[in-house]
Amino acid sequence: MKIRWWLGLLGAIVAIAIIAIATPVRSSVDSSCSYNGKFLHGKVQFVDSFPDIKVEFVSSFPDIKVKWVTSFPDDCGEWQEVDSFPDFKIQEVSSFPDVKVQIVDSFPGLP
Repeated sequence: MKIRWWLGLLGAIVAIAIIAIATPVRSSVDSSCSYNGKFLHGKVQFVDSFPDIKVEFVSSFPDIKVKWVTSFPDDCGEWQEVDSFPDFKIQEVSSFPDVKVQIVDSFPGLP
């Protein structure tokens, strides 16, 4: 009788673990268009090490849609590439990104 109880408890723990693993991870970009306190608009510098955000460029299912601009990157998803004095630094990665980005020509921001 005790063995059945332990097997039932073990089965419940395994079921909870499977549900926890199968649950999709929510986007790391919040509704205020920021990631870890960094607003996702402004001047951006590409770096090879010590980035503020690791970014993967994708063609579908992005966390944010980005439009490259040449001046006044004031709205969510508007980025201007600079070589110095950035608002935040990004590193392009192909796996384990902090944020997935899709480059667009119009309607930047949260999908």
